Amino acid sequence: MDYATLLQILDSTLRLATPLLLACLAGLFSERAGIFDIGLEGKMLIAGMASGAAAALSGSVWIGLMAGIGASMMLAAIHGVASITFRGNQLISGVALNFVASGATVLIAQSLFGQGGRTPPLSGAARFNPIELPFAEAIKAVPFIGPFYADVLSGHSALVYAALLAVPVTWWVLFRTRFGLRLRAVGENPESVDTAGVSVFRLRYTAVAITGLLCGLAGAYMATGLQAGFGREMTAGRGYIALAALIFAKWRPWYALWATLLFGFLQALALRPDVIERSFGLAIPVPALDALPYILTVIVLAGVVGRAIPPRAGGQPYVKER
Repeated sequence: MDYATLLQILDSTLRLATPLLLACLAGLFSERAGIFDIGLEGKMLIAGMASGAAAALSGSVWIGLMAGIGASMMLAAIHGVASITFRGNQLISGVALNFVASGATVLIAQSLFGQGGRTPPLSGAARFNPIELPFAEAIKAVPFIGPFYADVLSGHSALVYAALLAVPVTWWVLFRTRFGLRLRAVGENPESVDTAGVSVFRLRYTAVAITGLLCGLAGAYMATGLQAGFGREMTAGRGYIALAALIFAKWRPWYALWATLLFGFLQALALRPDVIERSFGLAIPVPALDALPYILTVIVLAGVVGRAIPPRAGGQPYVKER
C-alpha cells in the first residue's frame, strides 16, 4: 500500500469514525451516571431524519442541526422518564426507543417528501461543507507530515472537529470538575451521593440530556455531513457499534477515541477491497469486509479483548430512602 492510498483510507477513517465517537461519548456520560442506554441507535436515527428534513425544508444546515439535537433530546427525555422517574428497565426502554425511531423516521419522511422514507438530496447551505485548516496548502509539499495534515486532518466538516474536541472536553469534565466527580459517584454509589445532599435524579437527568445532545450531533452529521440527506435505517447499527467501542474503551474518553478510530478504519477498509487484494493478494468478498466492524463488535462483547467492568450501579434504578 503506497502512502497516498493510506492517506485516503485514513481520511475516510476519520469521517466514518465521527458518528461513532460522538455516540460513544454519549454512552459514556450516560453509563458513567448509572444509566445504560441501548437507545443510542434510535437517537442517532431520529436526529438524522429531523436534521435532514429541517435542512431540506429550510435550506439551512444550522436549522437542521438544531432540529436533530431537539429530536434526539426528546427521545433522551422519554428514556430518562422511563428509567429514572418510573424506575423501569433501562435496557427494555432503550430497545423500545430504537423500534419507535426505526418506524417513525420512515413514516415522517415519507409523509413530508413522498420519496420512500428519504429526504431530498441536500446541497449548498443545507449541508456542512469542508473546512480547510490554516496553511494546509502551504505545507503540503513537506514530506509525510504535509500530505497527512492537508489530506487527512484538513478538509472535514465542523462536526468532525467538534467530535475530536469533545474528547478532551469530556475527559476534563469527568475527571477534573466537581460535576464529573459527582456524576461518576452516581454511577458507582448513588446512596453516598444522596447522603451528601446531592440529587441523584438531577445528575442522572443531566447525563441523559448530554447523551441526547451528543447523539443529536452524531445523527445530524450523518445526514448533513457524511451523506447528503437522510435515508432509511442510515445508522446501520452504528449505535450498537458505539456501545461495543465504549466497552472496548472501558468507559474512558481517550480510549474511546482510539476504539472508534479502529472501528472507523475497518469501515473505511471495507470501501477499498482493491487495497487488500493488492497488498496481501487476497480477494475478500465485499460483504465479508462490510461485516468486519460487526465481527469486532461480537468479539468485544464476548470479552475476548479483556474484561471490562462497568459502573457498579449501572442499570439499577435508584430508590431514595425515606
